[in-house]
Amino acid sequence: MIQVYLTFLTAIALSAVAGFYSIIGLAQIFPGSFWPIVLMGSILEIAKLVTVSWLYNNWKTAGPLLKTYFSIAVLVLMTITSMGIFGYLSKAHLESNVVLGANTVQLRTVEMQEKITKDRLEYLLKQASDPEKTSSRVDRDIRNAQADLKKLTEQKLPLLSEENKLAAEIGPIKYIAELFYDKNDPSFIDKAVRAVIIIIIIVFDPLAVLLLIAAQKTYKVTIRNNTKTTKRSKKKQVDHIIELDEDEELVIQYDEEEKNEVIPKSKITKLDGGSF
Repeated sequence: MIQVYLTFLTAIALSAVAGFYSIIGLAQIFPGSFWPIVLMGSILEIAKLVTVSWLYNNWKTAGPLLKTYFSIAVLVLMTITSMGIFGYLSKAHLESNVVLGANTVQLRTVEMQEKITKDRLEYLLKQASDPEKTSSRVDRDIRNAQADLKKLTEQKLPLLSEENKLAAEIGPIKYIAELFYDKNDPSFIDKAVRAVIIIIIIVFDPLAVLLLIAAQKTYKVTIRNNTKTTKRSKKKQVDHIIELDEDEELVIQYDEEEKNEVIPKSKITKLDGGSF
């Protein structure tokens, strides 16, 4: 029975996680009706499991039309669940890309301003080295340019730190993407993420449904084996038929093994304590 419980609980856990991801993903696809989508998705997930269980237990007795419709309904519900999971995981990836992209834009902007300030400072230093062009104004502009360059450097450091953290977060999928896609392709990471999500949804909800069927099959086999064991143990019981043969000895007959055990009459005690 441990195998039955383990398989059943694993199936329910997988189905619950898949349902959660699917419901949240579908709610994000239709953000204007969040709670109605959550309610609908929850009922559909439960209905899918109940339908699968009913089909397995009543496949031989159900009509062809009912079996066909229920089978199609289960496949459609599994597809919807997979779509919801795909939407949920895709949104998580896109959110990380948005953060990374915003930080990258800020960093590039600061780097561009830094380059402009450096070019301006270099130009002012050339003027300051020319006796004919040097003046107090040039000195003041040099000091301002140096102050601006210092501020830009202070702004750049935290952006660089955040850029490194975000790059480390997408590092694993980046290395996976480089195994299968050309890293010169701007969308090679997105392609890898899409492939990983598809692999996940292929085994996620279908595995939960099949584990539920496996749990019921294991339960039936266990019950059948226990019934056979009980019947076998009953057959081993003594028939309680006691007979005396011609030599006045007691014979106890067993049904299953058809063996006779002979007990001398002198060893048999009466109910009142006496002997024969």
